[in-house]
Amino acid sequence: MGGHALLVDFAEQVTPAVTEAIRAMDRALTADPFAGLQEVVPGLVGLMVVFDPQLCDHDQVRAQITKRLGQLSSAFDRPRQHKIPVCYDSAFGPDLVDVAQQTGLSVETVIAAHTSSRFEVTIYGFAPGYAYLSGLDQSLRLDRKPSPKRGVPAGSVVIAGGQCLITTLTMPTGWWILGQSPQPILTGDGARPFLFDVGDKVSFHRISRAQFEKGRR
Repeated sequence: MGGHALLVDFAEQVTPAVTEAIRAMDRALTADPFAGLQEVVPGLVGLMVVFDPQLCDHDQVRAQITKRLGQLSSAFDRPRQHKIPVCYDSAFGPDLVDVAQQTGLSVETVIAAHTSSRFEVTIYGFAPGYAYLSGLDQSLRLDRKPSPKRGVPAGSVVIAGGQCLITTLTMPTGWWILGQSPQPILTGDGARPFLFDVGDKVSFHRISRAQFEKGRR
């Protein structure tokens, strides 16, 4: 990956064993970094290892990774649990009716299916703080919309495929917008800039418009 990174591929398809191996390598490198390691970025089937080319080269980094591959621990740190408030008011969930029509469900059933889903943070990507959450209820799995919507506000709770995420910036999206959360995802803390860690568990609970406005203050 250019002169300053290596991409470590574990597999071609996502499986629990692959996810566990990637997280174990992430933990191993973070807990015992080699000289020149700058960042480890987990992905769905691999991870990117970013290094300072003035302190090490590709061959040295490859040797460090190879050594750790035989020492990976499958012991997970206990994942944190997050319960995120969402307002499904029509002003915040402009696609709720369309999702209901596409899935053959009522709007209330769509909301119930979303709040009963148990999500896991799989990766970060695309934009700062964009945590991709796997575990969306099968009944809500839709392809992306044919065309994106512009100006979608930060805090929007959106779904596509089998995933969900909470937007952190005002920007276009082709995902289906179910609601909006007052919970900030960007923390402002340099040591832990995002609310979630990869592997954390996330669920959503419904709040009213009044509770949403109160939570934003």
